[in-house]
Amino acid sequence: MKKISTNKAPAAIGPYSQAIVTGNLLLTSGQIALNPENGEIVGKTIEEQTEQVMKNLGAILEEAGTSYKKAIKTVCFLADMNDFATFNEIYGRYFTEKPARSCVAVKTLPKNVLCEVEVIAEI
Repeated sequence: MKKISTNKAPAAIGPYSQAIVTGNLLLTSGQIALNPENGEIVGKTIEEQTEQVMKNLGAILEEAGTSYKKAIKTVCFLADMNDFATFNEIYGRYFTEKPARSCVAVKTLPKNVLCEVEVIAEI
């Protein structure tokens, strides 16, 4: 296994890695809307936060030598399922190859953000 780390995505806020490569797969940790430079939450709306999550994931994918186009599966967490349509529209701009996906609403996310996304991608 190889740990993936980039300063273009937020540092882990716990005892975990941004991502791990095993074999030909990249497995990211869930990414939330944190600014990689200062660790502060970016935005107050689902639009702003989803865009930041996608930027963070993109930086990790790039560091690992892969891309959104090679995503196999995503798991998405929303604080409010009423945000689904807006989240989905932004998500679709990035994950154009339509990987398998789960999307669930949860009671609370870290730092009370509105969304979190993790990715499994081919290297």
